[in-house]
Amino acid sequence: MNNQYIRREVFCCETCDELKSFWEKEINKQTCYRALEEDRQGRSALRKLREEWKQRLEMRLRMLDNPDEKGKQAKPSD
Repeated sequence: MNNQYIRREVFCCETCDELKSFWEKEINKQTCYRALEEDRQGRSALRKLREEWKQRLEMRLRMLDNPDEKGKQAKPSD
């Protein structure tokens, strides 16, 4: 019988444990990296700056859409 048709079963008990421990370590590393990144982003001022600019742009758009409101608001203060 030709060797290419013989089915060989390989038992890899030690290799399976090694692979499992390797991937568990990688998952733990990624979990730590993700937690550190979320913490870094939470401390970042970028979110606050984006919110401030968003408010400024909304006010500007309202002012451009309704220029009469600015004139009405300015008159009582005169």
